[in-house]
Amino acid sequence: MSLEKIRDQLARHVTQLKQKGFAKGDEKIIVAVRPATDGFSERYKLDGYADRAFLRMNSNSYLGLSLHPRLIGAEAHAAEAFGTGPGAVRFISGTYSPHVELERELAAFHGRESAMIMSAAYATVIGVLPQLVTLDTWVVSDALNHNCIINAIRLAQPGDKAVYPHLDMKALDAVLAEAKGRAKRVCVVTDGVFSMRGDYANLKAISDICAHHQADFEEGIITLVDDSHGVGAFGESGRGTEEQTGGRADVLIGTLGKAFGVNGGYVVSDLTTIAYLRETVPLYIYSNPITPAEAAAALEAVRILGGEEGRTRLAHLRQLGKKLREGLAKLGYETIMGDHPIVPILIRDTEKTSALVTHLFKNNILVTGLNYPVVPKGDEEIRLQVSARHTDADLDFLLDALQRFA
Repeated sequence: MSLEKIRDQLARHVTQLKQKGFAKGDEKIIVAVRPATDGFSERYKLDGYADRAFLRMNSNSYLGLSLHPRLIGAEAHAAEAFGTGPGAVRFISGTYSPHVELERELAAFHGRESAMIMSAAYATVIGVLPQLVTLDTWVVSDALNHNCIINAIRLAQPGDKAVYPHLDMKALDAVLAEAKGRAKRVCVVTDGVFSMRGDYANLKAISDICAHHQADFEEGIITLVDDSHGVGAFGESGRGTEEQTGGRADVLIGTLGKAFGVNGGYVVSDLTTIAYLRETVPLYIYSNPITPAEAAAALEAVRILGGEEGRTRLAHLRQLGKKLREGLAKLGYETIMGDHPIVPILIRDTEKTSALVTHLFKNNILVTGLNYPVVPKGDEEIRLQVSARHTDADLDFLLDALQRFA
């Protein structure tokens, strides 16, 4: 077998990752969910720890919809009607009515003409960005953009690229001025909400800067925003970073797997752009879509968010985020103030970060520690993520455990 010649090399690589503290390690396996009780939210049972139940503070399910009976019912009904999988890629025979209905609803939710759903938000970014980039394109990217954007730029092979310091609008303006006469097209790409910190791009400022330089380029400036952590969790009505800042992306990418509580990714834009992407994005053309049942559940999530229940959940989410940030500050922990349910504890040291993760696990709390190279050295942190299913009692339980950490 050919793998025999490289197996030792692969093993050494994993060992080196572990020695440096870079390895992800064994995955914790959830085997059961204990219902909410006594003022606390659900607790999670893990394989190998059957006698314990854990508070989950590391989930992207910001609105807590993954356990919502309306979503579960919609998914079950669609699975009974259409089966468990699409059976083909969409252009062959894998498009079902829930896919089409969901795309219409997402386009309307974002005030766009059209939408296209895909298997995941990561796949959407990887698939979409290269189709908007040519050899005459400069791609301009925020320094803290997500891994999917970094890899999409590599795949796109632009004529040139530039990275501006995180959220530095003066630097962005300077980069666009520098690109004048050196490119026909510019694509400015950024996260909406940055997943490690919970801070966000000023899309209004970005839009204004791009508009100022638009005439300098034969094919203009395109803005592409991945707002996977923003949509459903940010803004007065949950429409994400666009709503929070008053800006607007030419191409907006979101996920169905975080606040909407299901699975999959999507892109919204004008009719012409989406029609072009359907014909050119390999990860759309040659990959199965999410299942009809997942699409039906996601459609229900979008409708919940657009109604009174959605507004109530968002208000509760903001209240909990405020309580947690204030509690951390009172205990002397460094955090980043804001309105997003990502609430980081900035530890700025790998060993201390790992020690706090271990302490919280011993106290039946699941959190995620982020160490270098996932984050830059000196930015090591615990990323806490609030859900609308959490309660005040949950946060008091967490803060009490943090207070006892020495």
